[in-house]
Amino acid sequence: VARTDRNVLITGPTGAGKEVVAQRIHHRGPMAHAPFIDVNCGALPENLVEAELFGHARGAFTGAVSHHAGHFERVGAGTLFLDEVGELPLSLQPKLLRVLETRSFRPVGSTEVRRFHGRVVAASHRDLAALVREGRFREDLYYRLAVFEVRVPALAERRADIPDLVRHFASLQPRPLSFGADALGRLQNHDWPGNIRELRSLVDRLGVLADEPHITAASLDAFLPPPALAGEHNPLANPMTLA
Repeated sequence: VARTDRNVLITGPTGAGKEVVAQRIHHRGPMAHAPFIDVNCGALPENLVEAELFGHARGAFTGAVSHHAGHFERVGAGTLFLDEVGELPLSLQPKLLRVLETRSFRPVGSTEVRRFHGRVVAASHRDLAALVREGRFREDLYYRLAVFEVRVPALAERRADIPDLVRHFASLQPRPLSFGADALGRLQNHDWPGNIRELRSLVDRLGVLADEPHITAASLDAFLPPPALAGEHNPLANPMTLA
């Protein structure tokens, strides 16, 4: 998939690593030297989404004192990563569909047609097919985005990856961390509702707060709920108390 220029839709739960997959697709593709621009569609104010994606001309609206290049222009021949594309306003979806179909767009307030030379990789933790059935996402846009669909499973579905992930995140800590077999076993038995993001946060906390750099199952008692409660996710179970 990386070696093509076709659109890709990456699905999976929050924190599972969808952006990492998007970056790998870009860096293994033919335009790895071109920009990779990530846009969180759910974080952009609705009234600014169009101008951010397509740019705007001078005088297009109050405050538009000069031409502003949008993400479709700035990405060039690279990859535009539309994260949480399911949050894109329904009113803007036809304009995104037009870019994908015609490879062209107009900045807000401009009559000039500009070409899009890059590739779109989108991601969503939502079930876009279900949103289509509910009338909250355009069916034609869904099929345009999902030329290839890559599903990133939850961490609980790939527990065999946990030791390698733990070792990787441990290597990024300011002090060396090692993990005993009992500690790795306990981590593999945890449910990880926050997926890889939760695992990384745990290793970051251990890197700063653990009494010893060698982590055992007992070392995890202060950082994880008791094994019997491991299936009950409580984000406030291990708050830091500052004296």
